[in-house]
Amino acid sequence: MDFDFSPAEEAFRSEVQAFIRDHKPAPNDPEGVANWHKQIREKRWVGFSWPREVGGGGGTISQQVILKEEMSKAKAPSLGTCFMGLAWVGPALIEYGTEEQKQKFIPEILDGAYQWCTGYSEPDSGSDLASLSCKGVREGEAYLVNGQKIWTSIAMWSKWIILLVRTSGDGTKHEGITCLLVPMDSDGIEVRPIKNMSGGAMFAEVFFNDVRVPLGNRLGAEGEGWKVTVSALAHERSSIAEVTGLQRTVEAVKELAKRCTRNGVPSHLDPGIRARIARADAKVEAMRLNGMRALTRQLKGETLAGETSVNKLHRANLEIELGELALEIQGDRGPLDGAATEEDGRWQRLALNWPEVVIGGGTPNIQRNIIAERILGLPKD
Repeated sequence: MDFDFSPAEEAFRSEVQAFIRDHKPAPNDPEGVANWHKQIREKRWVGFSWPREVGGGGGTISQQVILKEEMSKAKAPSLGTCFMGLAWVGPALIEYGTEEQKQKFIPEILDGAYQWCTGYSEPDSGSDLASLSCKGVREGEAYLVNGQKIWTSIAMWSKWIILLVRTSGDGTKHEGITCLLVPMDSDGIEVRPIKNMSGGAMFAEVFFNDVRVPLGNRLGAEGEGWKVTVSALAHERSSIAEVTGLQRTVEAVKELAKRCTRNGVPSHLDPGIRARIARADAKVEAMRLNGMRALTRQLKGETLAGETSVNKLHRANLEIELGELALEIQGDRGPLDGAATEEDGRWQRLALNWPEVVIGGGTPNIQRNIIAERILGLPKD
């Protein structure tokens, strides 16, 4: 297999590196970061692989990979600020949205005007997304929505939610689902944050009580919400599976080991610690190569399937392992919090916040089912 990029792609890499070198803002410089986002938006590097007719850059998938890779290596500010909008809401709009929906939402996603959240999981359906029961009843030119969602990331700060509701009980459980785009300030929506083990709150419960959603806010046809969602989740898992961030975390763990002692011995000299760091390095490299496999499929015009679930599953496990390893590296300071720890409790928070990584984008059991059915060809669960 040839892992080299073409001369034109390497020229683009050089362009990206030069831009970062000339424009990357200093740490803790809000004005510099704001200017950075303005400049990369003007260059159409936000949504770079999206079609130019919707405001994207019209770039190739390979160029998009190079762009993200170089930004991550340089620890530059993010490519855009609307994570969920860029990762899967925007691509779903491009594929299934009406022209009016594209003109309304896509420029705001590219500008990072606000955040989106995702209304999929429910208390009684969990990972079995198709068993959802939040209802959308058609009333004239609107849907009346009633029900509850849970584990909804950043619902407290989002302006819009991409929401799955059941609009029919006929046919299979996958056939009666519809996707709606709902303003979070709609009458009848209540958001209750869920506090995590570290004291923060990234997830929330969202309750819908007779929430009216105009028919024009439906994404795709009625009853085709599952099709929209499968496409959206493929984009989500592909985004989550990017390994450059994990590479940086492993490097940070190595630096942590050089600064800390454990049982009176510098942590980076401990054979057990060194072996675990080496295993983490190997896993990240395996994820990178698997990502190249997914990239190859995309370049051939093939649809992504279970490949993205492989990296999602490995990333969830590795995030937990790295958090636990970082605490052990710190020795008797590992269980402490705040100023008594390395980097003001960064690693303690990482160790406690693992549910966000494990649950987000589908639980490990769901990923294993996808891998079993779509890659290994095993019978459906």
